[in-house]
Amino acid sequence: MPSLEAIVGLTGAYGPFVMVAVTTFLVLEAVIVNVARNRRDTYAINKRLKVLSKSADRHAALIELRRTRGLSPEGGYPLAFMGFARLLLQSGLSMSLERALLLMLITGAAAGLCAHLLLMPLQLCLLVAIALGAVLPIVVLLAMRSRRLRKLEEQLPEAIDVMVRSLRAGHPLSVAISLVSREMPDPIGSEFGMVCDEMTYGMDLATALNNLRARVEQSDLGLLVVAITIQAKTGGNLAELLGNLARMVRERARVRRKITALSAEGRYSAIALSIVPIAVYLVVNTLAPRYYAEVRDDAAFMPAYYVGLTLWVIGVAVMRRMVNFKI
Repeated sequence: MPSLEAIVGLTGAYGPFVMVAVTTFLVLEAVIVNVARNRRDTYAINKRLKVLSKSADRHAALIELRRTRGLSPEGGYPLAFMGFARLLLQSGLSMSLERALLLMLITGAAAGLCAHLLLMPLQLCLLVAIALGAVLPIVVLLAMRSRRLRKLEEQLPEAIDVMVRSLRAGHPLSVAISLVSREMPDPIGSEFGMVCDEMTYGMDLATALNNLRARVEQSDLGLLVVAITIQAKTGGNLAELLGNLARMVRERARVRRKITALSAEGRYSAIALSIVPIAVYLVVNTLAPRYYAEVRDDAAFMPAYYVGLTLWVIGVAVMRRMVNFKI
C-alpha cells in the first residue's frame, strides 16, 4: 500500500494536469448546457412564426403551412388516401402525402429485397416488406399523434386562460386567438395561428374553428370550438364561459392522469405479454439456429406460422382494448 508521502507527492506532480482536465470539463459542460438551452428556446417558437419570419406575405405563409402539413392550398384533404393523410396531418410531421407514400414504398421494397437476399421464403419477404413499409410507419405516426395530442392537452388550459385575460381586457375574440398564436409554442401556437390567418383572409369564425377541430381531433379542443360557436350565435359572457371551460379541462386532465396511474400495471403487463412470443422466437433462433430450420420445409409450417401470427395480433389488440381507457 503506498504511503501518505507518496500519494501527496503524486498529487503534487499531477495536480496541474488534473486541474486543467477538470476546468476543461466544466467549461465544455457550460458551453453544451448553454447551447442546449438556446436551442430549446429557439424551438419553443412555434413553426408558424418561423414561416412568417421568412415570408413577407402572410397569405403565402398560410399556404406554405398547409402544404407542409399535407393539405391543399385551400386547406382541404387530398381525396386519395384521406385516412392516412389525416393521420399524417395530426402527427405534426412536416411532410407531404406524396413524399410520405414514396418513402414508405421505397422502404418496403428495400426491406423485401434485403429479406430476399437473406434467402427468406417469398411469403416472409412479403411480410417483411409490408411490416417495414406500411405497418411500422403507421405505428410511428400513431405514436407521434398521441404524443402531440398529449402536448396539446397540456397546453389547452393555459391557452384558454390567455384568451380569457385578453377578452377581459376588452379585446375581440380574433385578437384573443391571435395572442395565443403569438405567445404559445407548438403544437397549439401554430394551430391557433392558422385559425387567425384563415379568418384574416375571409373565412368566417365557425368554419375556421371547425377546420381546427378537423386538424386536431382532440375532445377538449372540440369543447372549446363548440362553446365559441354557440356563444357567437346566442351571445353571453364568453370570458366567464371560457374560464369555466378551462377549469373543466384541467379537471378532465387530472382524472386522465389518475386513470393512467391506476392502469399502469395492466398496461405494462400487456406490453410484456405482447413481447414474450417474439423474444422467445429470437432467443431460440439464436441459441439453436436449426430448431426451426429442420421443420421450415414442412408443409404444415407456414399455415401454423400464419395462424400463430394472427392469434398474436388478435391477442395484442384485445389486451390493448382492455387497458386503454378514454375519458
